Amino acid sequence: MTSHEILGRRIDMPVQIRRASAFMALYSVPGRAAQRLIDGTGLEILRWRGGRGLCGLVFVDYVDGDLGPYNEFGVTFLVRDHRQRGVAQVRRDLRALASGRAGALIHRLPVDGEFTLAAGRGIWGFPKTLADFDTDHTGDVPRGRVTQDGRLVVDLTVRRGIPAPRGGGASLAAYSHLDGVTRRTTWDMRPSGVRSRIGGADLLLGDHPIADELRSLGLPRRALATTTIPDLRMAFGDATAL
Repeated sequence: MTSHEILGRRIDMPVQIRRASAFMALYSVPGRAAQRLIDGTGLEILRWRGGRGLCGLVFVDYVDGDLGPYNEFGVTFLVRDHRQRGVAQVRRDLRALASGRAGALIHRLPVDGEFTLAAGRGIWGFPKTLADFDTDHTGDVPRGRVTQDGRLVVDLTVRRGIPAPRGGGASLAAYSHLDGVTRRTTWDMRPSGVRSRIGGADLLLGDHPIADELRSLGLPRRALATTTIPDLRMAFGDATAL
């Protein structure tokens, strides 16, 4: 078992998240515009219909875990496995998407905790930054609002969908890029109570640079789908530099 020293505290791997909740909206975005945003990572946007990419906006409330309680907002892109770089085939990308073999690049990651900020950047190279949150994960209409330096990033509201078929856990390759280094982390998830629907999101963008990035992708526009996860358990392994 490996461990890391973060702000004078030992963190054993893998990091366990025993209780969390999340909601997200998934958007179809221009593939070339998305690729320009992530070009410095060395990764490639996974393409689907019409060569477009997929961008997820997700709010997570970490209630009980090894890094303590905190809120998080993520801007993520589905990307090809780093070993498939240069193999630009939409059919192959669709197979990877359907089989769960696509990776997720954590492009932006505001949080509201100093310890998770230090751990996220120090252990996995996640691009965590401090922000302020106003969220409601338990109401009839989940909502998340995040601001940085007094400037609105996003205000996202999602409507609950229908229960998704029950399934087991899933593993995903989470990619990050910080200080010129791209890393890959194994991310295990065990969700329950999942509900999904087509559309179902209301997105307001503010005047923060992250909001401007999202505008460059054509947002706000109608979401492809929204998902709520009232009970989510996760584990994060060590990161590997690529």
